[in-house]
Amino acid sequence: MSGRARLALCATAATLMAACALLPLVGSSTWIVQAALLLTIQAGVGALARRVPLARPLTVAAQALVTLLLLTVVFARGQAIAGVLPGPEVFREFGLLLQDGAEDVGQYSIPAPLSDGIRLMLVGGVLVIGLMVDALAVTFRSAAPAGLPLLALYSVAAGLSDGGAGWVWFLLAAAGYLLLLLAEGRDRLSQWGRVFGGAPRSGGFAGGLESPCGGAVSPVRTGRRIGALALGIALVVPLALPALDGGLLDGTGTGTGTGPGGGGTISAVNPLVSLQNSLNQPEDREVMSYRTNSEDTQDLYLRIVSLDEFDGTAWKPSVRSITAVPETFPNPQGLGGDVRRTEIETRIKAANWYAQDWLPMPYPASQVDIEGRWRYEPMGRTLVGDRGQTTRGAQYDVKSLIVQPTAEQLAVAPAPPSDLKREFTRVPGSLPPVVAATARQVTRGGANDYERAVELQDWFAYEGGFTYDTQVQAGSGSAAIARFLKQKEGFCVHFSFAMAAMARTLGIPARVAVGFTPGSPETDDSMSVGLRDAHAWPELYFEGVGWTRFEPTPNRGTVPDYTRSDTPVGSPSSSALPQPSTSTAPSAAPSASESCPVQERREGGCASTAPQATNTSDAGGPPWRLILGVTLAGLVVLIVPLLPTLWRLRVRGARLRSPGRTEADAATRTLAAWLETTDTAWDHGITPDDSQTPRKAAARIVRLGQLGPEAAESVHRLAAGVEQVLYAPRPQPSAGLADDVRRVRDELGTKVSRGTRLRAVFAPRSAVRVLWTVSDRWTTLRAAWTERWSTRRPALRRPWSPRQER
Repeated sequence: MSGRARLALCATAATLMAACALLPLVGSSTWIVQAALLLTIQAGVGALARRVPLARPLTVAAQALVTLLLLTVVFARGQAIAGVLPGPEVFREFGLLLQDGAEDVGQYSIPAPLSDGIRLMLVGGVLVIGLMVDALAVTFRSAAPAGLPLLALYSVAAGLSDGGAGWVWFLLAAAGYLLLLLAEGRDRLSQWGRVFGGAPRSGGFAGGLESPCGGAVSPVRTGRRIGALALGIALVVPLALPALDGGLLDGTGTGTGTGPGGGGTISAVNPLVSLQNSLNQPEDREVMSYRTNSEDTQDLYLRIVSLDEFDGTAWKPSVRSITAVPETFPNPQGLGGDVRRTEIETRIKAANWYAQDWLPMPYPASQVDIEGRWRYEPMGRTLVGDRGQTTRGAQYDVKSLIVQPTAEQLAVAPAPPSDLKREFTRVPGSLPPVVAATARQVTRGGANDYERAVELQDWFAYEGGFTYDTQVQAGSGSAAIARFLKQKEGFCVHFSFAMAAMARTLGIPARVAVGFTPGSPETDDSMSVGLRDAHAWPELYFEGVGWTRFEPTPNRGTVPDYTRSDTPVGSPSSSALPQPSTSTAPSAAPSASESCPVQERREGGCASTAPQATNTSDAGGPPWRLILGVTLAGLVVLIVPLLPTLWRLRVRGARLRSPGRTEADAATRTLAAWLETTDTAWDHGITPDDSQTPRKAAARIVRLGQLGPEAAESVHRLAAGVEQVLYAPRPQPSAGLADDVRRVRDELGTKVSRGTRLRAVFAPRSAVRVLWTVSDRWTTLRAAWTERWSTRRPALRRPWSPRQER
């Protein structure tokens, strides 16, 4: 292997070793295999471009172009021209994927699921870094600056991870960089030859680097010691520096507590479970199933966590203390003794693929029986996994309360405690004024907080003209709320976030709950909860009742009985089955007809006008364009690597045809056979030397190719034929030229290694003649065009006239 090839291999290895630091950030590591494959192709293109050779900028440009094609095939094949070539739709798809990936980064805790957006960010980022490292270290022969992109790649991973075994990834990345430096030093020193005097040493590095005297060390060994010292300093110095915790994907989002036993905290991360992606899944996979002794399950929402902090960018849970799970949970905050309640029992079984850090439970839970490392967060009354504990395959029993307040109890609720009101009515200064102004306008007829809350709910669900649409761009910041109030299109995230923010501007304590609607009944009396049951809803606080659920999202969930002033408390709702599971697919239509009276819609008397999901795809199978694109892409993938082989076969067949009968034919065919011989030797590692005569070139091929007597005689016979057609007065055709060429090719194939033999077939060095031919023809065409233009240019000039001098 040449020094340049070894350096390219080390550059690829260094990039992959640094990229391993990203592995802990996502739950699946399959992306690293894909990145390694694409990175290898990228490096191979660079090696071929340097072998041609192309100019350095052209080499980098070729690698960048191939990288774009690879990313197009992998991530945007459906939007590409013929499934391969990128167009405007491809770049638009890249933008959407990157936007989704950025949102997933902000929503998920470590380890995040490997969504398409995150996979594009990981694989694309590694390819960009790999291109920079290869360009700096190999193309421009400067390995030291290549450490900067490697450092950037490792720094991103270190900034997002939660520490843990981070030193392992640092060692791996540092080892890759040192390997790259060592390869470059070996490549440079090997070009110098023997630079020191002294007796040869067995096993010397680079074949000729000896110590000038017995005790001196070579420059390579000195470089190793410097690298080891630098690595040691890099490991020791950070121990004395303050640590940088957190990041976009804070590791504490996994629920890891600090301190022994019952202490610890969980940090403020965004635990939204990608509601939009779940609602838009083509298949409604089951997340969990449960059995309950409750007579009515329509209000049995499975709550995961509450988002009680709004900083203007997103809703998220505050930093809370977590303790050991108590035997019995304390009485719910604010719940008075005169409010009707019923205790129920629910047995829940989570799917084996569903890994959630927070435990889904009916709210408010009073007791939980579950195995594993779980901690209790008192404010949200939820359980959070400790040190990697998730819900994957969990089975647990929950005792919870069904709280049934009356409208009168909510209407006469006293003011909440000042500290609670101060915390849960806080809104950011970035909240647009239109949010508070709209809240005041909508609730101008409310006499108390309860009536104002009901008016907000009804305005969103029935009266405001809002449309439920899961395809709307997600967002949770202040600008997203204002945009939602203007466009009036969104899904549960928009409705719950907007109502909670508006309630806070009215002085009503509010937060957002994330979880699942009750699900669908099964034939065995169990309930099945799927991905499309994922939901978010606002919770408002009323002293004497506690945190109370509202449902502003149209066509989702059930409106609580205590928000219907004309419905007796405790009476069954109009539907005995939970509504969220009746739809098999998300709908973008409004929840009820515009002609349906508001009062009937509140009572559930109007059927939804949302159209049933229909399959609009062609029943005959995939569209012909997709089939054609996949077919063309497959042909390209199969044919492109074989183009050099096909070209050599075609050229060899043309050169070894019958030599003809005329003198011109004899000269042409003899020279073609000799050119095929030298190209065959070139493909097997013997570079042609045009400065030598045919006789000396033949002797060189025999010597370097270690040819036997018959093959050597064939080479000399071909060389003699070339001299005869070049210098003889009347050239005569030589017999057996094709046989001589084949004999030489077969003999050369037996003298080289298997790798060289395969390269001669699939990546022949002589294929570079194609580029030379194209370059020569371009030069000829340009010269002809220049000459033609220069001859016509005087005719285009205006003829001279004596009047021009007057």
